[in-house]
Amino acid sequence: MTVSTREEAENITRQLLNDRLIACANLIGPILSLYWWKDKVEKANEFLVFMKSRQDLFERLSTRIKELHSYEVPEVIAIPITDALPSYLNWVNTVVESGT
Repeated sequence: MTVSTREEAENITRQLLNDRLIACANLIGPILSLYWWKDKVEKANEFLVFMKSRQDLFERLSTRIKELHSYEVPEVIAIPITDALPSYLNWVNTVVESGT
């Protein structure tokens, strides 16, 4: 996810943590983003947020981000984990809410 300010990144992240939809997040930035928006190339400083969750929570997480986010079209993408330390994955699974 990208956001326009560190404050927004922290606010959304804290809410998602409280909702138990993510186990943790890394906030990186500011970063420079160049992108197409409404038929022209835009340039903006943004903050990048990497969140750790489970695939079965993606839809609920996406919906919640859209509710909290200031952008008309927020970036919400999933990057698959091809391998990870089993104890780390177990930690993620124990701290996020059940997908059922």
